[in-house]
Amino acid sequence: MRSFRFPFARVSPLLALIPLVAAALLLSACGEGGGDAAGGADEALTVYSGRSQPLVDGLVERFEEQTDFDVEVRYGTDAQLLSVMQEEGQQSPADLYWANTTGALAQARQANLLAQMPDSLTQQAAAFQPQSGRWSPVTTRFRTLAYNSEAVDTTALPPSVLELPELSQFEGRIGWTPTYSSFQDFVTAMRATHGADSTRTWLNQMQELNPKSYSSNTPMIQALADGEIDLALTNHYYVLRLKHGGGEGEYEGEEEGEEEDEASEEEEAEEATRPGAPVEMYRFADGDVGNLALVTGASVMRQSDQPQQAQQFLQFLLSPEAQEFAAQQVNEYPVVEDAPVPEYMMPVDRALSMSPQLQFDQLQNLDATLELMREAGLM
Repeated sequence: MRSFRFPFARVSPLLALIPLVAAALLLSACGEGGGDAAGGADEALTVYSGRSQPLVDGLVERFEEQTDFDVEVRYGTDAQLLSVMQEEGQQSPADLYWANTTGALAQARQANLLAQMPDSLTQQAAAFQPQSGRWSPVTTRFRTLAYNSEAVDTTALPPSVLELPELSQFEGRIGWTPTYSSFQDFVTAMRATHGADSTRTWLNQMQELNPKSYSSNTPMIQALADGEIDLALTNHYYVLRLKHGGGEGEYEGEEEGEEEDEASEEEEAEEATRPGAPVEMYRFADGDVGNLALVTGASVMRQSDQPQQAQQFLQFLLSPEAQEFAAQQVNEYPVVEDAPVPEYMMPVDRALSMSPQLQFDQLQNLDATLELMREAGLM
């Protein structure tokens, strides 16, 4: 197994074109030499991954043990990977794209980057099958309202996230993450299910509660545990990570000049685990957008010269072994039936029944969501 991280720094939009081109050239160079002739029998399967290295590397190692070909993983955020793949076009070495969000998969489909896949893959998931047939769900996270159990009486909480702005007693005591992709997907789903006007009203009314904004979910959940806030709109696994441990599922990248130290990251995650923390999850009524399932997924690339191998890898990701590994490693829910989850997680069937039914290809229109959020002063 070989790994590669796309070398993006946080720079201006104009300068960002430079690393795009450089990354494309580097990818081309990586595909040459080393005994891997393009299309040859010894060519490694190339996976572009928006998922985290602790999750992906563990699964790749298991897959390589069961097959007779190597896998090369190239890591980046969904936005970085989409930019690179569109820059590379038909010359892209990517055989499979494993995305952190269905919005990114919908954008890739819209750009005609994804291959049509057989029903045996697209219909294997028990839920959230895309109409397009261009990608398959792999794991699921759920939106939830986390609360400090020492400060909040759940009988005061509403049945719908749309009613959250009515809780004036929590003014200045609610946390959210407007710049985070999962929150933006949640707002996009609200637009799809309730309309732009209702979503705009909700954002404006939430602003009147003076919520505290966080750059990511982990510090927000720590603040919740410390009593700095009482409520937090988040994903379920951040609460489980705090109380039971586990890694991050999303590839978050590094700042320029930083080097990744997996050992220290594991130690920090262990130190951050607080089994007795007064943090619990409140579930809204069944079907409420506040319980939204956020699906991760993968697809074979249209230009891949080894689609059968890519399908085989995707089939492995949907196996009970891989699904259980994801649940144990990052506390995400399986999408196939009969895959076990840790006993501290809600049963899969119950968790799935709480999410609204939504065609996830609808999450591709992120621009309208960002515009609403700008109008509300969140960006």
